[in-house]
Amino acid sequence: MTGPLVVVGDALLDIDLDGTSDRVAPDAPVPVVNCTGEHARPGGAGLAALLAAREGREVVIVTALGDDDAGQTLWRLLSRRVRVVRLPLRGRTPSKIRIRARSQTLLRLDVGEGVAGSGPVGSAVLDALRSASAVLVSDYGRGVTAHPVLRSYLARVAASAPTVWDPHPRGAPPVAGAALATPNESEAAALSPGHLRTPQEHAAHLARQWGAEAVAVTLGAKGALLSTGSGTPLTVPASPAGPAADTCGAGDSFAVAAAWALADGLPTGEATARAVQASSEYVAGGGVTTLFEGDTPQRGRRQSRPRIWDALTALDDPRKEKVTWTVPEEC
Repeated sequence: MTGPLVVVGDALLDIDLDGTSDRVAPDAPVPVVNCTGEHARPGGAGLAALLAAREGREVVIVTALGDDDAGQTLWRLLSRRVRVVRLPLRGRTPSKIRIRARSQTLLRLDVGEGVAGSGPVGSAVLDALRSASAVLVSDYGRGVTAHPVLRSYLARVAASAPTVWDPHPRGAPPVAGAALATPNESEAAALSPGHLRTPQEHAAHLARQWGAEAVAVTLGAKGALLSTGSGTPLTVPASPAGPAADTCGAGDSFAVAAAWALADGLPTGEATARAVQASSEYVAGGGVTTLFEGDTPQRGRRQSRPRIWDALTALDDPRKEKVTWTVPEEC
């Protein structure tokens, strides 16, 4: 098929504060990071869209964007490489700030509680979906996939274009007829009944529950497990990525590769194998921090200080937005 890959989902703004650390703070057992640079990039569905655009083919993203500074930054970063179809966002643009030293993430700060609005969906959304060679739904639990009109569009399109659905425990379930759903191991467990214990059981259950043609449970360094809901599942092993690999975005890389493979007419098993290979190469190549090495880091007061200082001062001011501190495990 010759149409674009259309990515539908929740775009976030990711900010890396990079620096060095060679001492521990005197007042608490925490590292002191000397910040040397700030880099902003799209995250969530935005990262999936930019990964898809690396193929040199047309990509459209349908996502909710705010009018605040972070939302405008996110729009600029996306629109350089993909076509953006905007939905309204209620609240402030979600941002994830990672504090890093020597290529290691020490802490993540989540700022912004914005969710997709429930207002009308413009004709540009349906036009984009109708033109798609494949659809990738990248759910990050911020409400885009719960929009009733958008869900009806996605259900219609799933009957004619292969749809890959990357679900989220706080998101809406995939529409029936999706060609492939791609939860990771912990998501598959969270979305399945408690009496089911293994990835094989989770994958088969979710395929039947969602009415998906297949479910591929990603297993990190162990690869992926593909199930159609009955019969023996297919296990696809992964290549080793190294002990210190940054896996942030690996699931997005997997889903993107699967979507392009299905758009090109490959069967689901082969699409899954290509997706495992692509995500393994992505992690082995350095992951998300190497994707935008040619971009200019954000520096200086005008762009970097508002988001960072809003986040930090919110810790001491109960009137400000909710801020969540996260010890990093996965993106």
